[in-house]
Amino acid sequence: MTFRAGPRNLITDVVGLLVGNADDGKIKSGVTTVLCDKPTVAGVQVLGGAPGTRETDLLEAHNLVEGIHAITLSGGSAFGLDAASGVQAALRERGIGFEAFGNIVPLVPTAILFDLINGGDKDWGLYSPYRELGYEAAKNAAADFSLGSVGAGTGATVAGLKGGLGSASTVLANGITIGALAAVNGVGSVTIGKSRHFWAAPFEIEGEFGGLGLPQPLPADTQDISLKRRPSSAIENTTIAVIATDAVLTKAAAKRLAIASHDGFARAMWPSHTPFDGDLVFALATGGSGIVPDPVAAIDLYAAASATMARAIARGVYAATPSAGDKLPVWSSR
Repeated sequence: MTFRAGPRNLITDVVGLLVGNADDGKIKSGVTTVLCDKPTVAGVQVLGGAPGTRETDLLEAHNLVEGIHAITLSGGSAFGLDAASGVQAALRERGIGFEAFGNIVPLVPTAILFDLINGGDKDWGLYSPYRELGYEAAKNAAADFSLGSVGAGTGATVAGLKGGLGSASTVLANGITIGALAAVNGVGSVTIGKSRHFWAAPFEIEGEFGGLGLPQPLPADTQDISLKRRPSSAIENTTIAVIATDAVLTKAAAKRLAIASHDGFARAMWPSHTPFDGDLVFALATGGSGIVPDPVAAIDLYAAASATMARAIARGVYAATPSAGDKLPVWSSR
């Protein structure tokens, strides 16, 4: 099976989704939100040991609500959960949400990453700025958006390098489109040893993150466990992501898609899913293609989801840009 990227090579190649970023250079943090043009089937899988989330229980297949309105990824550790309130406010202004006895309630599952010690000034006063950043991100939502040191990836870091916001897409031979979005802030490394080569290299399409391939021969330090710090706390990292498709899926199948997409974490970062990460994937299934995958097609879907996620993670680090006060260099300077 040969994969090809969608026209934008972004998660928004899945029709019906828009992405908005907002960030603050002073605090080196930000918010990214994915808006759905209609209530959308969703799932979630958490495999890291230190997650921070809001409204994830409603995504379980046995719970009532079938569709959500947005997903938000935020920096700021637990403070960043306020970002969902800003996205809710923007959606409520537009009359978008779950109708409950005459009230409009936007459903915005949210996850956060830890970026409090990245060199930014977090002395923001009584209340954090994340609610306002969430509102701004929702207002900025569009089909085209920037990658790298923007949105939830603004202050992200990985072992030895700045992290960032990454995205990629894949179009399958049967017409199904898959897109991934990741705020890359893992405790592990996205590059092989101390080289410039990405672990995700086998899945790269058309040089999207440098076209370097795998190093030949593999460096002697390939198996060295490289961490950005020996963590003193279990909340100092986390890669949070969204996998989306226009296939027709149930909530249970969307959860399976999120599970499969975690393989992309393992393909792109080493180590991943540690007790010191809150690694999480949300899944969205818009149904826009009208295609219900049969069991064989589902295997292709899950495999492509894993590869697309790995590419998105590499692209986030590849696109990172330097700024004053950074504690780590960017990939392009290595």
